Amino acid sequence: MRGTQEAHTVACVNLRERKKEATRQALSRAAVDLALEHGPENVRVEDIAAAAGVSPRTYNNYFSSREAAICAIPVARNRELGERLRARPPQEPLAEACVRAVLEHHAEQGSPDWRIMRMIFCDRGLHGEFLKSHKAMSQPLVEAIAERCGLDPERDMFPTLLAASLGTAVRIATQHWLEHEQHTGRPLLDALREGLLHVAPVASAHDHR
Repeated sequence: MRGTQEAHTVACVNLRERKKEATRQALSRAAVDLALEHGPENVRVEDIAAAAGVSPRTYNNYFSSREAAICAIPVARNRELGERLRARPPQEPLAEACVRAVLEHHAEQGSPDWRIMRMIFCDRGLHGEFLKSHKAMSQPLVEAIAERCGLDPERDMFPTLLAASLGTAVRIATQHWLEHEQHTGRPLLDALREGLLHVAPVASAHDHR
């Protein structure tokens, strides 16, 4: 009987979490659609909530600002990077493992919506929110790097430094590709690979200590 009750409790918790995630995605999608249509500066919380079919109070339970709601979709793409790195062969050099993990992740995710990315990179408020949120979402990657290197993610600087370097390489390569190479036929993954290889020596330095 106890096992049945525990299973029921777990199922209820999972259902609540799925509903919360669905509401979060609906709010973010509504915020993005409204921002693309009217400009991010013209989007109100009330409009986002109405478009998602919830109250402004519910909206405030998920996002602290319209910028956070708009940036939620591209930021969420990075959640699984930590697990992707953990899946790499343990004998693989750290630099190679990191580069392959990031490239495989982006290849599987597919191309982001470039209208959204352009809007975020061109709007100062959105860009600032994206960088702040992106930093928070990098924690799983920090922990995965720390595990692979046998380091403490709270006390040792290296995992955070490497995760930040990888994230910066991806961000700059994406922005460069958007501004200069999108219409040349060069795949985004090629630009990402180039950017990542520039910071790979940071990871290699740990292997050669």
